[in-house]
Amino acid sequence: MTKTKGLWRSLRIAALALVGAVALGATAPELAFAQETTAAVEAAATDAAPDAVAVEAAVEEAAPTSPVVDKGDTGWMLISTVIVLMMIIPGLALFYGGLVRAKNMVSLLSQVFVVTAIGMVMWLLIGYSLAFTDGGGLNRFVGGLSKAFLNGVDTTTLVETFSVGISIPELVFVAFQMTFACITAALVLGGVAERVKFSTIVIFSILWPVIVYYPMAHMVWWWGGPIMASDPANAEALAAGAGLIWSFGALDFAGGTVVHINSGIAALVGALILGSRTGYRKEPMPPHNLTFTVIGAGLLWVGWVGFNAGSNLESNAYAALALINTFVAPAGAALSWTLTEWLTKGKPSLLGLASGAVAGLVAVTPAAGFAGPVGALILGLVVGPICLFACSALKSWLKYDDSLDVFGIHGIGGIVGAIGTGIVVNPAFGGAGIVDYAAGGIAVYPGLVPQVIAQAKGVLVTIVWSGVGSAIVWIIARVLTGGRVSKEVEAEGVDYAEHGEVAYHT
Repeated sequence: MTKTKGLWRSLRIAALALVGAVALGATAPELAFAQETTAAVEAAATDAAPDAVAVEAAVEEAAPTSPVVDKGDTGWMLISTVIVLMMIIPGLALFYGGLVRAKNMVSLLSQVFVVTAIGMVMWLLIGYSLAFTDGGGLNRFVGGLSKAFLNGVDTTTLVETFSVGISIPELVFVAFQMTFACITAALVLGGVAERVKFSTIVIFSILWPVIVYYPMAHMVWWWGGPIMASDPANAEALAAGAGLIWSFGALDFAGGTVVHINSGIAALVGALILGSRTGYRKEPMPPHNLTFTVIGAGLLWVGWVGFNAGSNLESNAYAALALINTFVAPAGAALSWTLTEWLTKGKPSLLGLASGAVAGLVAVTPAAGFAGPVGALILGLVVGPICLFACSALKSWLKYDDSLDVFGIHGIGGIVGAIGTGIVVNPAFGGAGIVDYAAGGIAVYPGLVPQVIAQAKGVLVTIVWSGVGSAIVWIIARVLTGGRVSKEVEAEGVDYAEHGEVAYHT
């Protein structure tokens, strides 16, 4: 029995060995073929590798820089746009509203609101196109109508930021710049407050942006973009295709010329054409509610962060620089204005603190992303007393009635800031310098005198363009509407006569 079991075990082992040998013999050629094929493929791949690398390199070299939409940048621009709108309604409305007499509060608020509404519609229809497209033969001064009614602008179109290859949705840029157009026109209202007709402001709101603001925005901010600028071969074409003031080499980060000098000059011209308020310089015309004015100033200050830092179009270190400069410049100006007022008039005023802060915000606007924090502080300290002088002594000597000191703060403050930007941008003074896209770094500072001359040329063009254009608009508006209310309405208050409403009920 034991022998039988051993025999069967031996037979099973032999059978398994035979099956294994047959299987191995059958698969060996296949294994050998597979090994040879793999080796051949690897050898071919190795031989072809240099060619593949060469082709890949050629493709990369030939392919243009593809724009990349950064969600962080887009989010920042959405926030900036919303808080700039807050600067106008309710910020500027409350700031100005508190400065007028109680009988004119509804009038002022209504004017700010209608200017904003008309400004948005006009920007959608033709404003964006006239400011930010190529204008052909008139390109130095104004854009064309290729994007009128936002033609060709949709959820797929992009605009370049200030970094090569980085873009944001064009609709975000359209909305952001829309708020700039609105607030610039709204600032002008302070120069003609308490006597201008509502109908006059409606005509002004339609004509002034077309004749003055859109061309100014184009002259200062229209250029070929960072991708074009990064190629040294495009230097001549870049300069030739830019707006007039950009081509000077003038720097304006967020609108010292476009917004502040522009609105200040327009307000002064309007005040001169419409004439002074009845009783001006003969009877007191104090602000009726400083609480509203200070709340408005606070909203302006917060919104100005979006205004200045948002103008960087990206949430990076330059936006952070603009942020801190938007803190320290108005702080310095508020202190220097108040100290000067204290020394010359014997008392510091709340209105002086608020006005000084706004003057500092105005001055740092063109320098926000160019100045170092210390430079921005110095700019604020300097502009405070200068604007105080413009709003008091200069205004008294020249005897013009700029009701809410738009020229004294925005016009003069904008000039100081625009010229000062040419100084504080210098890296030797702690400035951020000027970006050289072709070299991929910071350009050599052109020198104090050349840069200040470039800034001064931009200021001069702004004063002339705004002065002449604003005069044309105010004259047309006055001819069509009469310009200002009657003396009886002024005495009673513009609110009820023009709007059938009053701000306060007793």
